Amino acid sequence: MSAESLHRTARRALVDWTAADGHDDALRHTMLAFLDSAPLGCLRENVAGHITASSLVLDDGGCHVLLTLHPRIGRWVQLGGHCEPSDDDITGAALREAVEESGIPDLVIEPGLLSIHTHPITCSLGVPTRHLDLRYLVRAPANAHIVRSDESVDLRWWPVDDLPDSAERDTLDDMLRRAGSL
Repeated sequence: MSAESLHRTARRALVDWTAADGHDDALRHTMLAFLDSAPLGCLRENVAGHITASSLVLDDGGCHVLLTLHPRIGRWVQLGGHCEPSDDDITGAALREAVEESGIPDLVIEPGLLSIHTHPITCSLGVPTRHLDLRYLVRAPANAHIVRSDESVDLRWWPVDDLPDSAERDTLDDMLRRAGSL
């Protein structure tokens, strides 16, 4: 449980991930180079940018996706956020974030990355930074009861083929396709 173990497991996840195309592979190599130059790159204290962990949470049938209305960006997005120094590894960080934000205790995370993404944001540090997001596929059990956390304006299940207008469509559609739900 340390910055070193988060760093090591984030790096391993990127090394093991098979990129779908040249763009993904270039981004994967960029993230690896970032980690090679930033020993604390998985922690938010790395002001220039940091690895984040998120989860595409699908219901047991894969027909609905759980989205949060993000308070800072005002759009519907997948669950996820910052790694914590107490996280054992990057996959555990993604699962922890999904459980905290959904209130569903028995989520199941699939091994290996689903996708990767980077985006500029002014996060909890209060200054512009960059999130280098490692994204996982997570399954909720049948009849899972959601509980909105303080980190969300709203939390809802949406049909995968009928996302709200204010959803982060490009990245969500991409993740849903990769998960085999579109």
